[in-house]
Amino acid sequence: MRAKLGARGTAALWAGKLTTGLSRGLRRGGGTTLPGDVSRWVDPAILTKLSRALRDGTVVITGTNGKTTTAALLRHILEAQGHPTVANQAGANLVFGVTAAIINRASWAGELPATIGLFEIDEASLPRLVQEVAPGTIVVTNLFRDQLDRYGELETTAAHIRRALTQGPEGMTAVLNADDPMVAALGDGLPRVIYAGLDDASLLQSELSHGADAKFCPRCGSPFIFEGVYFGHVGHYRCPRGDFTRPPPDVRATKVSIRGMDGMRLRVTDGVQDVDVDVPLSGLYNAYNIVLALAAAKALEVPLAQGAAALRDFTPAFGRMERTVVEERPAVLLLAKNPTGFNEVLRTAIQFGHATSFLIALNDRIADGQDVSWIWDVDFEQLKGAARHIVLSGDRALDLRVRLKYAELPDDRLEVVADWREALARAAKATPVGETLFILPTYTAMLELRSVLTRDGALQPYWQGGPLDAKP
Repeated sequence: MRAKLGARGTAALWAGKLTTGLSRGLRRGGGTTLPGDVSRWVDPAILTKLSRALRDGTVVITGTNGKTTTAALLRHILEAQGHPTVANQAGANLVFGVTAAIINRASWAGELPATIGLFEIDEASLPRLVQEVAPGTIVVTNLFRDQLDRYGELETTAAHIRRALTQGPEGMTAVLNADDPMVAALGDGLPRVIYAGLDDASLLQSELSHGADAKFCPRCGSPFIFEGVYFGHVGHYRCPRGDFTRPPPDVRATKVSIRGMDGMRLRVTDGVQDVDVDVPLSGLYNAYNIVLALAAAKALEVPLAQGAAALRDFTPAFGRMERTVVEERPAVLLLAKNPTGFNEVLRTAIQFGHATSFLIALNDRIADGQDVSWIWDVDFEQLKGAARHIVLSGDRALDLRVRLKYAELPDDRLEVVADWREALARAAKATPVGETLFILPTYTAMLELRSVLTRDGALQPYWQGGPLDAKP
């Protein structure tokens, strides 16, 4: 469908598309953000104008962890049902990145070969995006401490999201994680809510981690009683005074079986159908991404069985359990950018990947958060009984070195390497034949490492796709 742009909108579209061509032609980036800046400078309403051409509207996904994977899962489901999407799949999740994504997908005449927009968005940017694209569905994955120098405390982040949910268009559906109390509370008073969660009691842990965040009832402030947690503060909870309790999930996984690093099977029900879902992802945190994607598909009237069937051949998003080869050693990239996310990535690598060789990279740039004190809330002690060799790299590699000293990792297992290419080579060299190298970078460190691997032909550019025949 062709968007009605007018002269100013057409100029904005052309300016953005020319910027993309220059950016990629000069190898200055993937054109995932700057075209949006340029287009919006020419016409601040360009995103609204283009999004109106999407016949089936837009879906917006926000939250601390899991946005990119949940969006990729949902996109896979929708396209399998014959609904072509436009998405900011390269992970540029500010409004400028969303604008660039739709600019890049549109033709020079303003035609969009898509019927639905699927956009992940930074939590603080959500209200603005909702105002511009009027989404029919908003998905909220979870809320954890993340980049406190940018967002402040969790209550501030939750307030941004709550404002967007209450100001959304009439008929909008909120898809919320029932097991995160701060996210579940966002559903109060909303007319259309679908809750998603896990109901596999065998996987609940009895104790909260020291880095757990939402421990108190949002209504009365009493400490929650947790029957158990899956990770962080995400689990089964209730207020001792009865003021707030976990809402029953509309879409829930009653059984989660993780099969090493190669995949998992979930038994999922929506009260109408019960299905087995096989997905080539690992880690308990990805079980949430899966049920949230299926719940969002339900909001879009995709039957549960069809959504489940579509996920069998899913390919992970870049940097999120992405496989490649480094110096003839199989490797897996696992983005880790805040305490809870890092803890779960470590647990997945060690418990399901039997990891012994690691490359951990920490940057402190704006997109990472410039305050890296959060690494002291990461349970790096998990590495003591597992890691035989760890290469540390990035802008703040020495901070990591100090943290691992306090985690009682022996000096002879640690190596600080500043150069990205050399860090990859050293880590691969230390990985025994037949084992896998686990690469755990923060966001900009992941982009830097992927840039090296892309130049070496091991990966495609992040705005295009993933591995090039990178099978161990």
